[in-house]
Amino acid sequence: MRLIRDVLARRGMGAVTTLPGLLVLLVVVGLFLKSRAILAVEPLSRLLFSSAWHPLKGEFGLLPFISGTVWVTVTALVLALPVSILAAIYLSEYAPRWIREAAKPVIDLLAGLPSVVYGVWGVLIVVPFVGGVLAPACGVVSSGYSILAGGIVLAIMTFPTIIHVTLEVFATIPGALRDASLSLGATKWETTRRVVLRKGAQGILAASVLGFSRAFGETMAVLMVVGNVPAVPRSLFDPGYPLPALIANNYGEMMSVPRYDAALMLASLVLMLIVLFFNVLARWILVRVERRTR
Repeated sequence: MRLIRDVLARRGMGAVTTLPGLLVLLVVVGLFLKSRAILAVEPLSRLLFSSAWHPLKGEFGLLPFISGTVWVTVTALVLALPVSILAAIYLSEYAPRWIREAAKPVIDLLAGLPSVVYGVWGVLIVVPFVGGVLAPACGVVSSGYSILAGGIVLAIMTFPTIIHVTLEVFATIPGALRDASLSLGATKWETTRRVVLRKGAQGILAASVLGFSRAFGETMAVLMVVGNVPAVPRSLFDPGYPLPALIANNYGEMMSVPRYDAALMLASLVLMLIVLFFNVLARWILVRVERRTR
């Protein structure tokens, strides 16, 4: 009976463990089924690469929203990566223990703040700064509601993810490697650059991908500062309209328009697949890093 209970417990816990994976699959299948109404009458290439978004005319080109998502996300990562990696290097290699212990709760606090708090802060501080300071300095007229404003807010939101994962990667690097480098006469910075960064390069890449995947899915903060204009952006000071903002703004409205809900479900499916791809890629890189450091 003890062996039977052990087998039942193992199989029961295994079944429960597979549930999250099944939920992801069910979400993807459900979004695909809801998108079939528009995929049956419009080729996928036209839906993904057309910039015409006129639901009342039956035109559902998703290119402005996909490009807006890419613009905001890439801008956020260009701003976030240098700051996050340098902060992680300082906390891991240079900071005294008390500073490191004091910084961790602050990083966790940033990760736990609701998106709407970042959005309000962006509307009050970032948008006037972009529209009143950065745009005139670059010789551009902008209201401030732009790709750059969304990128700045999103960069601050991705700081905790990238810093936390990068610190975990640095912690897996054996201290003996640092000691060996220092004993050969290398300076602290040379050890950091040639040992820590080189050894943790794949982990840093994984942290960046995780930040990238989180940035793709953020909704409220970006929605409040990016401008929400369905047009392909041509500069950082142009307004944009990312996929999450499109879904949040329009779902539940104008559902009487034929295929409108199917177009929004297709946008959700595209966003889901992109985020899923980058999360799987990041996890694969982290597994490789863990195996190399054993």
